[in-house]
Amino acid sequence: MVLYVLKRVLQAAGVMLFVAFISFVLFNYVGDPVNNMVGQEATIEDREALRERLGLNDPVVVQFSRFVAHALEGHFGISYRLQRPVKDLIAERLPATLELVFSSAILALALGIPLGIYTGLHRDTWLSRLILSSSLAGVSLPTFVIGILLIYVFSVSLNLLPSYGRGEVVQITGSWSTGFLTVSGWKAIILPSITLCLYQLTLILRIVRAEMMEVLLTDYIKFARARGLTDRAINFGHALKNTLVPVITVTGLQIGSLIAFSIITETVFQWPGMGFLFIQAVHFADVPIMAAYMVLVALFFVIINLIVDLLYFVVDPRLRIERTVTIG
Repeated sequence: MVLYVLKRVLQAAGVMLFVAFISFVLFNYVGDPVNNMVGQEATIEDREALRERLGLNDPVVVQFSRFVAHALEGHFGISYRLQRPVKDLIAERLPATLELVFSSAILALALGIPLGIYTGLHRDTWLSRLILSSSLAGVSLPTFVIGILLIYVFSVSLNLLPSYGRGEVVQITGSWSTGFLTVSGWKAIILPSITLCLYQLTLILRIVRAEMMEVLLTDYIKFARARGLTDRAINFGHALKNTLVPVITVTGLQIGSLIAFSIITETVFQWPGMGFLFIQAVHFADVPIMAAYMVLVALFFVIINLIVDLLYFVVDPRLRIERTVTIG
């Protein structure tokens, strides 16, 4: 187990180094940082002095090592547009994004898995056909179209839910705030979380359904029926347990994609998260924020994939057997 974890941690470290290198190239070679930090009235001597102070004249290896060291400390420089430390901006926007992602993931899992089980066990009923037909909307419609439709129906026409913003938030500690403690915060997160989760919900539903249908046709399920086990014991004690590995894979990857692709949802609903901050940074060529966002999203992906790999080891006994045989 220790060797398995160590191997995955080393792989994760390698991925993060590669992402850090891409961010370093973006940070230093997309435009001139000095030109973005000084005005047109700055003299050549002022520019050279700033380059020397920032270490831009050092060898590339030295600059990259310094960039990685600063990234480990959470320091990505000063925003060109806002003239504030990037780590402070990220700290302010991170709670909003994590709340949105958490709500969307819970919603996708809470609806996708039960609906997938139902449609897999009762695939010929009219309700299953209706669920599968309706789920096509989550795959075929773009996220921004779904968001605009929800805003038109529930905000403009019915005037039930807010169309933008995060609502009233409560400051927990430092820069960490939450909208889960206020009524307006709960109302504000409903439409964005539904918009963000629809694609993941549909994907989880269809994968659970396909895996359930495949597992129910295997020999050991037929043997369990021959032994006289109840349908409940077969469906939930044997079949469902063996669908966990692909579901864990998809769920882990989709949670990472929720973080990465919340940009569109945050833009449509003016949600004050990291995705909206990134869009503004791209518009103004604010490279420090762009580099920090890339590293942070990659870190979330790496952590989630590491957790998924460890869950494989716990859920799938074949990995433990193969590991024991290899060591033996």
